[in-house]
Parts: sequence; structure tokens; C-alpha cells
Amino acid sequence: MKRKLFYVLLPALAVLSGVFIMGCKDNNEPGTDPTVSGSLHLDFDNVVGNEDLKLNAQTYQNSVGESFTVSIFNYYISNIELLRADGSSFIVPQDSSYFLIRESNEASQKAKINNVPVGEYTGVRFIVGIDSTRSVADESKRKGILDRFSGPTNEEAMYWDWNPGYIFVKMEGSSPAAVESPNGKYYYHIGGFGGRTVKTLNNIRTVQIDFGSKKAVVTTELSPEVHVLADVLKIFDGPTQLSISEHTSVMFDDFSQNIADNYVNMFRFDDINAD
Repeated sequence: MKRKLFYVLLPALAVLSGVFIMGCKDNNEPGTDPTVSGSLHLDFDNVVGNEDLKLNAQTYQNSVGESFTVSIFNYYISNIELLRADGSSFIVPQDSSYFLIRESNEASQKAKINNVPVGEYTGVRFIVGIDSTRSVADESKRKGILDRFSGPTNEEAMYWDWNPGYIFVKMEGSSPAAVESPNGKYYYHIGGFGGRTVKTLNNIRTVQIDFGSKKAVVTTELSPEVHVLADVLKIFDGPTQLSISEHTSVMFDDFSQNIADNYVNMFRFDDINAD
């Protein structure tokens, strides 16, 4: 009886083995091996409308007709996801997912992402700012651009010591409309991750950029460069129209939420170059 049962089970086991082998073969088809990776660049180009942003060298005009210059323009991006057409995504490991873009430092405007699985990507999602988990992490987890003393000067620093937390977006400059400022300067330092122990301002914003008809194709040899434009005029013109004369200095106050709601829309896709 046992011998008969053995012979009955043998064909079934053979079928199951064949299915298992075929499944393993499918998972190892070229292009589906998750261990094969390359790199991708996110290149940020800061602009003012259709013009390139030039620090301290040019006068611009916002949506309410106020003229202004820009002396500092910095912002953090973090928690990056590369999106695929099928709705899945590659989440960049968090320790490799923080970048500080400084207009005064051209090299900082090129965010290189390594160990990206090969494949085609149709968009990107990221946070403007620093997430709450990293904001309250031990300082040993906040080195490099996350070091609170990382700014080359005090003016460039992106951290509040008086109100511990990161400045997500910093924009400063001069304007005749800055009548409340004795030196004719305006200051927009926007941050706030929701609070450590009590609820406070939360100006973390999420941006999603679709590449339209183009795709960023990552291979072991190709490292596509995705060009993203960041338009400072959108800081003044969005759900809330920002007037320098009415809001010369905005930091950790309720109106900062309006500026955050504006600047989340300042990013737009430009082009993709294959390297």
C-alpha cells in the first residue's frame, strides 16, 4: 500500500518541482534581478520665472509688483521615492535620502542617488524639509548636511538653536517694499516638523513630479540626469499671495504655513539627460 501511494505521489511531486523551477527562472529574467543597480541624478536649477536665479546680481518682481533681490536661497529635500509606471516605487534608504540645495553652491544642486534598481522611472516624490523622526534623532544620526553647524556662515545655517529644529527653506534678500526692516531686507525662514512633545507648526510638505512622456532609464551603465526647476516666484504666488511689505520677516509663526503651501508648488520637471 505504501509503495502504491509512493507511485501515485511521484508524478504530482514532479509537477510541483517543475512549477517551482519555472518560478525561479522567471524571477531571474534579465532586468528583474533586484541586486542589479545603477545611479540617478536629480539636478535642481533655481529660477525666477523664465530667468536663471542670480544671487545679489539682479532685481526681480513678484506677483504684487514688488521688486526684490535674492541673497540666500537654500532648501532641504529628503525621503526620496522614484516612481514606476505600474504604481510601485523605489524608496531611497533614508540615510542616503537627505540633500541640502544651496544656490550659492553649484555642486549641492546635483543630488546623486546610488544603488537604484535598474529599470524605468516615470516620476519622483520627495519631502521639502526634514522629517520628524530625523529631526529628533540623536546628533550622531544627524551629521554632514544635517549637522546643525553645517552652514558655511551663520547666515547660511539651516538650524534654529533658539527653537531646536531645521529650517526647511531659507530665502533672504533686499526689497524697497521691506519697509518694516531698517536695512531694507526681507527674511523667510520656514521650518517646523510638528513638535517634539506637544503639537506645533508642521511645515513638512510632499512634492510629486511626473516626467510626462519621458522616462529615466537606469542601467548598470546609464545614469540619467533628471532636471528639476525650482521657481522662487511660486513662493510669492500660490494659494496665498505673499507681499514683502506686509510680511517682511516670517519665521516660526502661523503665516509660515501659507508660505509652505506656496513653495510646495515651486518644483517642476524640465528634462532628462542620459549619461
